[in-house]
Amino acid sequence: MIIVNALGGLENPNLALTKPQSDNPVAMDNIAIDDRTIADARASGLTAVNVTLGYVGGPEEPYEETIRTIAMWDDVLRARPNDLLRVEKASDILRAKSENKIGLIYGFQNAAMMGSDATRVATFAGLGVRVIQLTYNPRNQLGDGSMVKENHGLTDFGREVVAQLNQHRVMVDLSHSGQNTCLDAARVSKAPISINHTGCRALVDLPRNKTDEELKLVASKGGFIGIYFMPFLKADSHPHAEDVVAHIEHAVNVCGEDCVGIGTDGDVTGIDDMNVYRSFVAKQIADRAKQGLGATGETPDTYPFVIDLRGPDQFRKLEALLKAKGYSEARIEKIMGKNFLHYAKEIWG
Repeated sequence: MIIVNALGGLENPNLALTKPQSDNPVAMDNIAIDDRTIADARASGLTAVNVTLGYVGGPEEPYEETIRTIAMWDDVLRARPNDLLRVEKASDILRAKSENKIGLIYGFQNAAMMGSDATRVATFAGLGVRVIQLTYNPRNQLGDGSMVKENHGLTDFGREVVAQLNQHRVMVDLSHSGQNTCLDAARVSKAPISINHTGCRALVDLPRNKTDEELKLVASKGGFIGIYFMPFLKADSHPHAEDVVAHIEHAVNVCGEDCVGIGTDGDVTGIDDMNVYRSFVAKQIADRAKQGLGATGETPDTYPFVIDLRGPDQFRKLEALLKAKGYSEARIEKIMGKNFLHYAKEIWG
């Protein structure tokens, strides 16, 4: 089975727990990939994952930070040619599967690094970036993020960037965006767009989840929706596997089975010491709130994963739960990776 994580991690989170914690919770100071990371990814059945690189938020200069982190990931790929493969076309996902490698999709979770120059899209596309999310939770020069109450929508510059993304065959990702920014982008884009990691607001009314209006519009234009394994899937911010399944079911009912997949927003390798991790993630959440990067539903005792869908067995567990719901093998295969593969072929060729 092809398994594509439309937004996730490929690191060993336990390594970060042994180092001093940065005050910028979204900064990329190093990339924590070791032999266990690769072994766990292979054991999970993961074929490819959209990893976040580039500027997300904080005091760093966005363009310079983005160039720096792309170079870091390039170094990782060069160091592990037998384990990792950079995905630039849909066929590379299939090649990763056939060569028993993990496909890395270069993606951004903020487009602030565009500055005031939409033609920078060409630069990033040339460096291998294949997914660009227009905003993070706050507002940027392209549009409003999910936590901006005014919900103004896509700016004129945002429209220029979308046009450049279409021209250079880069995925337009509307995860984290405000509702009107998402709707505007879906309407002006000449290519299908994606929401690579989200939940359904009809089930849990939180800003990081997408409304049925957004989901329907993206699906109607041939786009892709990935459901995450995040605290926003449940009102008390402590979801379980059954909540992931409920959001997948709702998305399938709204969008059809050909547009829905997974974008866990998490790693495959599990946490070894939850007691140490609790204090680590509590500081991260506090720092995110202090810098205006957090989202409603993040609390000091939440985890950025679903407690009973973590570790190398997470995908198999999800497959079993979907099968128990009566989903056919063909539908499960679509959700686990084939729908993303089809969408990728439409955008990247």
